Amino acid sequence: MSTRITCVAQIFFGALCLTLLSRSAALCQPVQIHPDVYRPLKHDVSPPLRDIKPALPEPGPPRVIQRLWAHPPKITTPAQPDPALQTSRGPLISVTPGLNFDGIDEAAQQGASGLLAIPPDTNGAVGATQFVQWVNYAFAVFDKTSGEMVYGPAAGKTLWKGFGGPCETNNSGDPIAQYDKTAGRWVLTQPVFTNPFAICFAVSTTSEYTGQFHRYAFSMPAFPDYPKLGIWPDAYYMSIDLYTQGQGYGGKFKGPYLCAFDRSLMLKGDKNASMQCWPPSNSLNPDYAHLLPSDLDGNMPPPEGSPNYFLSFFGTNSLKLWKFHVDFNDSQKTQVTGPTNIQVDDFTEACGGGICIPQAGTKELLDSLGDRLMYRLAYRNFRDHESLVVNHSVTAVPTGSTVSTVGVRWYEIRDPNGVPTVFQKGTFAPDANFRWMGSVAMDKVGDMAIGYSVSSSGMYPSIRFTGRLAGDKLGTLQAEQTILPGGGSQLKLDNWGDYSSMSIDPVDDCTFWYTTEYLPKSGKYNWSTRIRSFKFSSCH
Repeated sequence: MSTRITCVAQIFFGALCLTLLSRSAALCQPVQIHPDVYRPLKHDVSPPLRDIKPALPEPGPPRVIQRLWAHPPKITTPAQPDPALQTSRGPLISVTPGLNFDGIDEAAQQGASGLLAIPPDTNGAVGATQFVQWVNYAFAVFDKTSGEMVYGPAAGKTLWKGFGGPCETNNSGDPIAQYDKTAGRWVLTQPVFTNPFAICFAVSTTSEYTGQFHRYAFSMPAFPDYPKLGIWPDAYYMSIDLYTQGQGYGGKFKGPYLCAFDRSLMLKGDKNASMQCWPPSNSLNPDYAHLLPSDLDGNMPPPEGSPNYFLSFFGTNSLKLWKFHVDFNDSQKTQVTGPTNIQVDDFTEACGGGICIPQAGTKELLDSLGDRLMYRLAYRNFRDHESLVVNHSVTAVPTGSTVSTVGVRWYEIRDPNGVPTVFQKGTFAPDANFRWMGSVAMDKVGDMAIGYSVSSSGMYPSIRFTGRLAGDKLGTLQAEQTILPGGGSQLKLDNWGDYSSMSIDPVDDCTFWYTTEYLPKSGKYNWSTRIRSFKFSSCH
């Protein structure tokens, strides 16, 4: 006669019931319900960056930066109606223009790092007086008033010169540059993709990027792909896709790794600053990859004690939200709860999650990154409500057309710590052009801006943006503006950047800064980047 034993344990994705069938009673094996705790492998305070000579280039062969897919991309794009598709255009969006200038290009990256590579994975942030751009292997610092480059381009590992260990010797890419607005500090992260794996973390001692940094290195248990960073009052939160180390750059997906770094101690440069990471619950589950941590915009922090929020999409009609509360004094009190299901209008991943973006003058198609939410998950507290805004790329059928294209699906989610609800949403695909790889943010009065790439069989990949005023009809964006028309198409290489960046100026809390890539002429390994600032007249 058999005996059935049920074991219930609270783990990362909620309650997991394990039913064991055996001929005799057996004990349930315990499931880890506490975080992994890491102490720094190394810590120091750097010399002022302005006094560090950029690392010398180490020439290498051309490299296509492979993506470690959580699941194989689909190539087809089924045509189906999108219930969130915006069917009317608002007026041409009116903004006060700021700067519009070139950032780092492939030649500059190669000159700084010795590496000829695509894609650039363009990332940037704006601080008190500077804009910092990082494109995988190189970074540069720009004066935000004039656009003049004041440092760089420099190899990413320059920031860890003299630090020793893998942070100084490796330049793996996939970096994030952030500005901690309430503290007035720069926060930089870069993973190490060679064993021993690590996360390199730096926090500036002042608001000047060219000053000193508190530098840390933390061990990683596996290949730490696609790290994304969010600034929060109690910690710096990071999502990581963990992979086993396989042949070359390959490996099997282990699951999401959610980490919290001790912000309070890092701002002080304390050598005891720790990192706590919540491990994956299912090492073979590919459904919850590419989570985004919430990232604070503005000067109003979330209500005291609020957890950080992590978001991903699942299936064809839902978002999943987790809450991460960290306790650096007692790791046994650290908790990750969820996911909470947030119902959204049906969607189909752009290009089935893979490659289908057309370009002028070539049959070469580009990667849509349609299998994930796009960085950042921007959070803002308006006192009477809290909002999260985020976007991803979806298949769309424009009005009057039977041919599918790709558009930007965006959401504003409210009450994330109560009953999270989609307050407004939309899919922006006003014509037959393909729009993808967006980044979205809100200013202090609730105006929204979304930057993205746009391309078609009759158009080179170009840079555009759109947005809405807080008082506009819910779910609508105004007509777009062009930041820069593309000058060419990318040939023989389908990789287009993994992300772009829309950030908010911490000084006026109104000015948007957007950066992404384009090609000045058709070719391969010849990308450039653009940086544009602007604000709405309603915000002052």
